[in-house]
Amino acid sequence: MKLKFTAIAIAAAFSLSAQAQTEIQWWHSMTAVNGEWVNDLAKDFNASQTKYKIMPTYKGQYDESMTAAVAAFRAGNAPHILQVFEVGTATMMASKQAIVPVGQRRKDAGQKFDPASYIPAVAGYYTAPNGQMLSFPFNSSTTVFYYNKDAFKAAGLDPEKAPSSWPEVALAAAKLKASGHKCPITLAWQGWTQLESFSAWHNVEFATKGNGLGGMDARMKVNSPLHVRHIENLSNMAKQGLFVYKGRANVPQTSFVSGECAMITTSSGFYGDAKKNAKFAFGLSPLPYYPDVPGAPQNTVIGGASLWVMAGKKPEEYKGIAEFFTYISSPEVQSASHKRTGYLPITMAAFQLTEKSGYYKQNPGTDVAPTQMIRKTTDKSRGIRLGNYVQIRTIEDEELEQVWGGKKTAKEALDSIVKRGDELLERFEKANKKG
Repeated sequence: MKLKFTAIAIAAAFSLSAQAQTEIQWWHSMTAVNGEWVNDLAKDFNASQTKYKIMPTYKGQYDESMTAAVAAFRAGNAPHILQVFEVGTATMMASKQAIVPVGQRRKDAGQKFDPASYIPAVAGYYTAPNGQMLSFPFNSSTTVFYYNKDAFKAAGLDPEKAPSSWPEVALAAAKLKASGHKCPITLAWQGWTQLESFSAWHNVEFATKGNGLGGMDARMKVNSPLHVRHIENLSNMAKQGLFVYKGRANVPQTSFVSGECAMITTSSGFYGDAKKNAKFAFGLSPLPYYPDVPGAPQNTVIGGASLWVMAGKKPEEYKGIAEFFTYISSPEVQSASHKRTGYLPITMAAFQLTEKSGYYKQNPGTDVAPTQMIRKTTDKSRGIRLGNYVQIRTIEDEELEQVWGGKKTAKEALDSIVKRGDELLERFEKANKKG
């Protein structure tokens, strides 16, 4: 009888401790290999302590989860943490009632928080003009160049040497086509890789006001002679079957993993997928550039997403969020995540730990993304933070598709991106002006 009561008491104690756990809802947009990573981060944090339980939920692609969160906030049931892609940053910054600054929350919870420990190009992007970090850099990525070493070998190209300039890319594509490759090069996230990162990499403006970081009255500048020249070159490659358009966002990545396309510009966060699923040897290298452009190459811009803390939650829940952020910022967790996914190690300590471990030497090319981001930034290359940016990305896709389809010239399409983009920027500026 005594044993039975003891067992009941233990069970009751366990039940109380389980109930006492504070649950924290985390909405995200990660699928496949990266979705497994997110679930593992939550699981490992939950196992490391008993007070809090992070509950990750996939809520659709980035634009879908952002829309869902806005609706949930209005209905009073927003998640505690929301993953938002970098193009949603200006919109989130303007939603002052819906969010709480992450830096402040971590300090309030008594957590050590030093923005200077983050890679400057990463921290700077998510920091307000007053120096306050507003969101937590999570899966920060940048644009890199992937190529199929086996396809290079078969085409008589050096498999250990990726093309470093756009003229070299065109020559490599011609050799790949001649060797029977139906898709020498494709592009994922075309607006991000070919306009946004392209601008920073060549140290030219994408938009005025320091690409929007200097104020809401920024306007588009992607119809410069250099932009026109580049899109024209890609258009000519498309006509010759050297560049094959495979769709928007990350859709083209499957054509690289399958071996159909031999080269691709896309996110460093694609590395985990390629490593797991590609049945051939592949290499990573910096983005190609035009050697005759002064100041090129400079640095690439941030991609990926950050974690925003939503307003209207309980103090204990905010404390749990702060503990979770401290856990996933630790150099050990950051370094392991970087190795697993290809996303950037967001702190200098994590980068140094990875370097010391010999990982970059054992896996050539994996240091390309952090090296591209650690370079000193200029006012033209600190990142792009524009209002209504999600819609501007859609405009970039629509107009570039007109070029690849032979319906518009590069100049016509880029002029249209500027005109349509500026209309959205003006609308955003008017809606968010301090009245």
